[in-house]
Parts: sequence; C-alpha cells; structure tokens
Amino acid sequence: MSDDILIARPGGRLQGSLTVPGDKSISHRSVMLGALAEGVTEVRDCLMGEDVRATMGAFRAMGVRIEELEDGRLLRVHGVGLKGLRAPAEVLDCGNSGTSMRLLCGIVAGAGLPAVLSGDDSLRRRPMRRVTEPLALMGARIDTAEQGTPPLRIHGARALHGVDYVLPVASAQVKSALLLAGLFAEGETCVTEPAVTRDHSERMLRGFGVEVRQSGAKVCIKGGQTLHANRIVVPADISSAAFFLVGAALHGRERLTVRAVGVNPTRTGVLDILRLMGAQLTLDNPREIGGEPVADITVHPAELHGAEIPPELVPLAIDEFPALFVAAACARGRTVVTGAEELRHKESDRIKTMARGLRTLGVTVETLPDGMVIDGRPGLGGGAIEAHGDHRIAMAFAMASLRAEADITLRGASAIATSFPDFVTLARTAGLRI
Repeated sequence: MSDDILIARPGGRLQGSLTVPGDKSISHRSVMLGALAEGVTEVRDCLMGEDVRATMGAFRAMGVRIEELEDGRLLRVHGVGLKGLRAPAEVLDCGNSGTSMRLLCGIVAGAGLPAVLSGDDSLRRRPMRRVTEPLALMGARIDTAEQGTPPLRIHGARALHGVDYVLPVASAQVKSALLLAGLFAEGETCVTEPAVTRDHSERMLRGFGVEVRQSGAKVCIKGGQTLHANRIVVPADISSAAFFLVGAALHGRERLTVRAVGVNPTRTGVLDILRLMGAQLTLDNPREIGGEPVADITVHPAELHGAEIPPELVPLAIDEFPALFVAAACARGRTVVTGAEELRHKESDRIKTMARGLRTLGVTVETLPDGMVIDGRPGLGGGAIEAHGDHRIAMAFAMASLRAEADITLRGASAIATSFPDFVTLARTAGLRI
C-alpha cells in the first residue's frame, strides 16, 4: 500500500498514557531566535517534522550552523547575531510551512538580504499580503505573485523603520513576523491585535534577553537589541495532543492521559471548547518548562453534546478545529462555529475539506463563509477521505474511525509528517486500529 494512504478501521479505543512530539510553534521560534542570538542555543525535544526542518534548512542556507545530536532530541544552534546572516545562494524552500514563510519574511526583510521564499503547491496558494503589506510600511520591498501568494521576492539593502500597526485580522504569524522585523528596524515597532493570539514569540524573545513591552492588546519592541543564547526545552504540542484528546472523548469509555503538554493560555481554546461540549478533562502536575506552562491532561469518560462555540475562543483553537469538527460530528445535537474564516487559508480550505469528508461519513453539515453547522450523530459511516495534503485533516479523520461503522480510507496521509512524523505508530500503540 502507498505511504500516502492509510486505512483506519472501526473498533479501536484510546487508553493509557502517551507523549506527543514537541510544540511546532515553539520549535520554529527556538531555531529562529537561536540563529539570531549571540552564542550557542541548545534546544531539547524540538519537533523534527518537515515544517521545522524547512526552517532549519533556510537558516543553514543563510550561514547558520545547526547540529542535530542525540538522534535529533537535541539541537545546537550556533547563533550569528542580528548582523551575521548571509544572503542565500538559492531559493529558501519553506515546503508546506506557512509559519516558516511568514516569520522568515520578517527576518530576511529586517536583515536587508535579497532572497526568494517559495514552497510546495499548497503553500504557493496561501495569502501572503497580510504580512508583506505591513512590512512594506516598515520600508521593505517584497514582490509576490499576482494573487498575493508565493513566491516572495525580497529586495535587500533596505533599512527598516518601526511602525505602529493594527492587525486587521488576528494572526500570531503576522504579529511575530513584524516583531522579528522590528528587531532589526530603527525605532520601535508596535503591533495591536483585535483578538488574543498565541504569545510564544513574546515569551521567547524575553527569554533571549529582549525587552518586550505590552499594554493590553498592544505589544512593542525596540530595534537593535542583542539576543543572548538560551537553553530551551520544548513542551509537547497541544495541537498534536488535541487529536488524542478528541479521540478519547469520542470513545467515552476509557481514561487517556497526554503528558507534559504546553498549556499556554493563548493555546487552550481546544480544552475550553471540549469542556463546553461535555468532555471531562483534568490538568495535573502543573509546572513551567522554559517559560511555558505545562501539565498532564487526562480525558475521563463522558458523553459529548453539541454547543455554540463562542467566537472569542476561535483564535485560541484555530489549528485544532479539524479535530473539533470530528468531535462535533459525533456529539449529541448541533454544533455551530462562526468567526473561523481563517480556516479557509490553511494548508487546505479546512471548512470545505472537513465538510466534504464529514458528509462522506454521513454527517449533516452546513458550511458558512466563516464556519460550519454540524448536526451530530451517534455513529459514522465509512468511506474514502481526501486530505488534500493537509496533515491535520488526515489525523482528524483517523480519529473519526473510533465512532465509524466501516473503514475510513485516508488519501494524502503522507502530509502527516509535516507536524507529527510518528503519529501512526503512537496511535496504534494507544489503541487506534490504523
């Protein structure tokens, strides 16, 4: 059978305890800030998926030495400082990683390097003007394709200046790109966001010795500050844990614990939404790892019911909605999600792709421009699901097999390697029949 096809069979169950890979957002930023720091940064438990490897490859192409030790469990990033990056001799290939492209755009423009950023077919369809336009206000010159999509051609030798920018749409990636560009810029760069988004960049910048000023929804950074090398331990990724938390909630008859999960309050919307739907979750052994809050999350047996999801929770769970849509499909009653238009601009149009897959499994779904209405049912059918190269779509429908009455065939499953290379092995160990 092709590596691109998985078959998830009915009859599985999730139980016991497990650990998912390191947080993808934190892993990207660890490599990036380590590269811009003075000295050698050590990163333990970094996610070694294809997305983070794209970031590593880009910095290697700009002259940064990155060692992979202990079978990839430890990275050693030899920082070159803000003035040490070299113009790449080749196109910076970001693969499928929107985080790599948007944050690198800010760094490369800030450093004044000429470079071209591109990626795979999926990434070349994703909107980039939301980051190139505010960078242009800072003085950068960046060309996009006609529709505002990659490849991005950054013209070097242009010094940036700080701006006071109000984000039209909440986006941690755009916020981070502007703050990273602001490290290089003259004066102060401020970003105001319309809703709370993940704050890993702000936390980590402080960990590298950068002064970050925050007042309400506004965060500011002064250019020219020196980053000092750090030691980072990456917590387990709540976005990866979400598939197992949802899977355990779907089965509803066993306990499952996911260990050492990052529970940054800007990322715990998935937990709040699952609780709204009736899931029984406990957070045990709370602690802090590298400035990030961490806990062991246990799912207890309970029955899910539909819910109207508060719009303010949507940005705090934006990457977890493929899994949450599957939870809604198996919950008693109706679930309504609005304010999630951002899902149409991910690795796939996740509203369209999830709706099509859920209908294949017999679920009644109404799509909205910014969300979905799902009428849950106790059991799902089977069928062939096309993941459209989207890792989170494939993993979400794998978990749907826990409530399916026939096999679910997942096409495009090789995309899972972008964020969770060992997903299939771990899922089988936990009790999924895949």
